[in-house]
Amino acid sequence: MSFQIKLPLFEGPFDLLLFFIERDELDIYDIPISQITTEFLEYIHHLEEMNMEVASEFILVAATLMRIKAKMLLPRPVLDEEGNEVDPRDELVKHLLEYKKYKSVIGELSEMEAQRLLLEKRGNISSEIKSLAENVDVEAELQDVDLYKLLKVFQKVLERFEAEQNKPVHQVVEYPYTIAKQKAFILTTLKVRKRLSFEDIIREEPTKVAVIFNFLAILELLQLNQISINTGLGYNNFWIEHISKKTKALKKD
Repeated sequence: MSFQIKLPLFEGPFDLLLFFIERDELDIYDIPISQITTEFLEYIHHLEEMNMEVASEFILVAATLMRIKAKMLLPRPVLDEEGNEVDPRDELVKHLLEYKKYKSVIGELSEMEAQRLLLEKRGNISSEIKSLAENVDVEAELQDVDLYKLLKVFQKVLERFEAEQNKPVHQVVEYPYTIAKQKAFILTTLKVRKRLSFEDIIREEPTKVAVIFNFLAILELLQLNQISINTGLGYNNFWIEHISKKTKALKKD
């Protein structure tokens, strides 16, 4: 017995974000970025499980959501020139409002297009093709073909073939990291080692993507009050320690 999973298809990533916001009746000016990011990534994972190609624009918006989430987790907010705190969601809200504005007129434009097609009929394509065929003298054209023209055509065909062969191919590589996995890795390591430096974590997976995921995992653990951070004098490294239940209770008291 087999079953099918049907997912709604969205025209673009902003269409998907607006669907989540309208479905959950969220305030577009105060988006819960953690909730939206989780739902957006789950939708992309569903597409990957169904062997559907994920467009680059969806991946770009997913990365943007994760960047905004990371900025909101940082203890020090970003300030503008006047010293006011800058909300990392402002740019996303601006794009969503613009997309929503243009989307609202798509229906009217489609209706206008349909009415226009009804008013002005297209020509008779079959008769036009027949008329063109009658005006073209194929035998006369073949009489003007010489070796030089054939070589020029052959050269252009070869150039197009080489251009197609050398066309750059873009591949999207899926990294074997998630914030949840890196959080579990850090907590498991702290059970064996009481103190862990960020440099030690980097040595385990010395890649740029691994460093980003580990840093985001540390920020979430810090926000959840599961670890503490100690910095050195030079601020070139920091050490993390696990916060026990006893320490949490003393902090609450």
